[in-house]
Amino acid sequence: MQPALTAEDLWPLVQKLPHDEQVRLAKLALMAASRGPSADAEAYRTTPPAPDEFATSDDPLAWEAEGWENVDAKR
Repeated sequence: MQPALTAEDLWPLVQKLPHDEQVRLAKLALMAASRGPSADAEAYRTTPPAPDEFATSDDPLAWEAEGWENVDAKR
């Protein structure tokens, strides 16, 4: 049985690719690592966001303004 390939095994081949093909390979690898392009869609289909998922009871205009006096302070 042959040992599994590692990223280091493939790196010399990746370096031989033109830049646009390296980018394409990176995108394909990320897509494969993230369980495919439809993984998020499937997750939202099985558990859709609740109506109040991103809601907040805080009024953003009522937030405290303390701590901003030092924003323009010299560093």
